Amino acid sequence: MRCTWWLGALLVLGCNSAGGGADGDPYAEARAACVSAINAKRATLGLPPYARWTRAERCVDGTLQVDAAHEDAAHYSFKSGQRCDAYAQNTCPGWPSLESITGGCLDMMWDEGPGEDFAQHGHYLNMASDRYTEVACGFFETEGGKVWASQNFR
Repeated sequence: MRCTWWLGALLVLGCNSAGGGADGDPYAEARAACVSAINAKRATLGLPPYARWTRAERCVDGTLQVDAAHEDAAHYSFKSGQRCDAYAQNTCPGWPSLESITGGCLDMMWDEGPGEDFAQHGHYLNMASDRYTEVACGFFETEGGKVWASQNFR
């Protein structure tokens, strides 16, 4: 499925394009590493792994481009209703490299838990949830070399 929408002055193309993670995807390895890192953390709690939600990956990439264009507005697209059919989202805005996401940002999010208060432990709670079964890891690199990453949960 292909989807297109306008958010502000930026047109996002290729949402939910079939074959996300297929050959030619510049983020294929990073997506696999992201899902693997989340599932390794879940395993420490005896939780089942999330399935990799490949159909939403390109959509998440597009929303990150919009978020980055809104001056460090993490979750801008998600809060504006462009959720790629996800129920929850974690975002790593402006990180120095793709590698720093799995070894840095995801670790920081996991280290927020355990706890019940979503305002303090929300990233952890999304990663450790038993309500979701899939995760789509999306990426966008700015012209300045900063990496934006989101993990959308469904």
